[in-house]
Amino acid sequence: MMTGRITYGMVGGALSAFIGQVHRKAIALDPRAQVVAGCFTQRAEANRATGEFLGLDADRVYDDFATMAEREAARPDGIDAVCITTPNNTHYAIAKAFLEHGIHVVCEKPLCFTVAQAEELVALARAKDLVFAVTYTYAGYVMAKVMKEMIAAGKIGRIVAVNAEYAQDWLLDDLSDDPSASLDLSVWRKDPAIAGAANCVGDIGTHIEYLVHYLTGLTITRLLATTNHYGKPLDLNANMIVEYDNGANGAYWCSQIAAGNLNGLRVRIYGDQGSLEWEQHYPDYVRYTPKGAPTQTLSRGCGYITEKAGALSQLPAGHPEGLIIAFANIYSSVTTTLLKRRAGEVPDQADLDFPQVEDGASGVRFVSAVVQSAAQGSIWVATG
Repeated sequence: MMTGRITYGMVGGALSAFIGQVHRKAIALDPRAQVVAGCFTQRAEANRATGEFLGLDADRVYDDFATMAEREAARPDGIDAVCITTPNNTHYAIAKAFLEHGIHVVCEKPLCFTVAQAEELVALARAKDLVFAVTYTYAGYVMAKVMKEMIAAGKIGRIVAVNAEYAQDWLLDDLSDDPSASLDLSVWRKDPAIAGAANCVGDIGTHIEYLVHYLTGLTITRLLATTNHYGKPLDLNANMIVEYDNGANGAYWCSQIAAGNLNGLRVRIYGDQGSLEWEQHYPDYVRYTPKGAPTQTLSRGCGYITEKAGALSQLPAGHPEGLIIAFANIYSSVTTTLLKRRAGEVPDQADLDFPQVEDGASGVRFVSAVVQSAAQGSIWVATG
């Protein structure tokens, strides 16, 4: 592990915010990164309390993100990077402000609302030569990285089909005819003004889009989709057929009204020489079926894992690693990249093994195409 330290600030992530806590805990697993500044919420008292709890200097707990970007950029000891954990409608403005002030960015997904905004952020990050990561977390799991290497090595041959789903049931009550169970827009993911053009597709469908691309290297060229709103402002369920740049097709399903499913991200990748299957509920295991041979269950942390990614295991086999470790692996790669750049070194491909701003933009194009296809009777829509 490269020595040295980076400092970061956080926008969003007050003490009561679930995802902000997850990010901080994951980053804290790498002692080379330290939080020193933040604008955690627009609620002044909660913002101050979060800063105090984290042991920050009072003058580095800011009332708004614009002031934070400006003042941190002007400090000789200003932050190296900002972590954005706010609702969707604020991502674009916050990311743009920090990029304009020369500060590296790590942002929650989806990246922003529109394709034009996404392309602007990509161009700005490139023009400023800044690192911009997007936290598609599931690519941080060790066995996802092992699968990526196996596919690249040809262990399942040419990919001919993909089937992937992400099923949850936390919005099942929204299907009730009981007036008392009416839509509560305080759940911001269901509010178009905050979540954007999609709920389910933007929230979890984008994870499918990125993870399949990460594992296979395939890019979606066009898709057709159906979305189900059940009388609500945004989608609660969606089905998508996609076509990849190698001519193969994939079938994606995402849902937040699938009873009995908690966080069911599952990917099946079929090649002409075998298949791979991975499920987020059991992230330490991959089912590998070589053509003409019995199915094997591969376990993280075991000596027979010859792929380089196997070395990323932080616990011995049989000791389950989870979501925070996946987050931590992404952040550790970002930290190494920033430290190498500071030292005048060129990060290698292993260092850069985290979702980039271009991947975030691809997710925005995916959501846009799904919404457009569904609105026009499930026609094919190009994603390029």
